[in-house]
Amino acid sequence: MTDIKAQIREFRIGEKIRGLRQHKRLTLQELSELTTLSKPLLSQIENQQVIPPIATLLKIAKGLKVDIHFFFEDVGNRQKYVLTRREDEKVPRPASNKVARPYAYHSLAQGLRHKHMEPFLVEFENREWDDSLFFSHEGDEEFIYIIAGDLDFHYNDEVLRMHVGDSIYYDSSQPHGWVAVGDGNARAVAVMYTKE
Repeated sequence: MTDIKAQIREFRIGEKIRGLRQHKRLTLQELSELTTLSKPLLSQIENQQVIPPIATLLKIAKGLKVDIHFFFEDVGNRQKYVLTRREDEKVPRPASNKVARPYAYHSLAQGLRHKHMEPFLVEFENREWDDSLFFSHEGDEEFIYIIAGDLDFHYNDEVLRMHVGDSIYYDSSQPHGWVAVGDGNARAVAVMYTKE
């Protein structure tokens, strides 16, 4: 719980969304219509009560017409590279089991502006699959490389079992989702590319 709150403060995701929404003179209702996300959920995200999954951030980014990296950058940072040390690669645990999000993530390129890819270290929860875990987002491609554990990757009607060293590159506009299987959680490096 402390780690997730620290990450929310560090990224200031809710503040950035509210600031940009207000700058664009959009109400919460208008942003809800642009993103297909509920007004209460958007309010919780803006008030930093909920850390949104990547698919939700993508919807918000498209609704606000910004790249997803906007949420993970330090506005004052003009670096040409970002070095992430192994000891900094801490994946925060979800704040609540009520959220149907079977993974937690940590940006591996936080602070670098105007990038076309967004790399993450992701930890996938070991749980039973259900179709509410499907995500899809238009115009994006994703790459996942498994570094620990076993993972079931659900893609449309297919289920692909993935092990350490396996990787997959896919069109994320199709329904997809992941859950760890076997013993414990699974970890992976995920890279998201936004064509826009």
